[in-house]
Amino acid sequence: MSTMISIVTRPVPLRTDDAGVLRVGKTRVSLDSVIASFNEGSTAEEIVQQYDVLALADVYAVIGYYLENQNEIDSYLAARRTQREQLRQELETRYQPQGIRQRLLARRQHVVS
Repeated sequence: MSTMISIVTRPVPLRTDDAGVLRVGKTRVSLDSVIASFNEGSTAEEIVQQYDVLALADVYAVIGYYLENQNEIDSYLAARRTQREQLRQELETRYQPQGIRQRLLARRQHVVS
């Protein structure tokens, strides 16, 4: 008596949010975060411990997709790093971080008075 196993593939659990960021499953955890943890040596199980909203099967699927499409994903991640750096520079230009503690304390003193 042989048992038939039905092999069904499912889509990679990635979606693009409104900002164009790839998210894992129905969570807000970014592909960037999962792959960074994986590249730092975390196992899928450890990643699920770090981000308890993730399903283990989804993390394995995302890692598998990454390994099969590493050049494409690495290009996406490099572009995301560039975007983050540009945003950081823009925000620092707009909102000078130097002296922020004094400005916040002065604002707080003004509100309290």
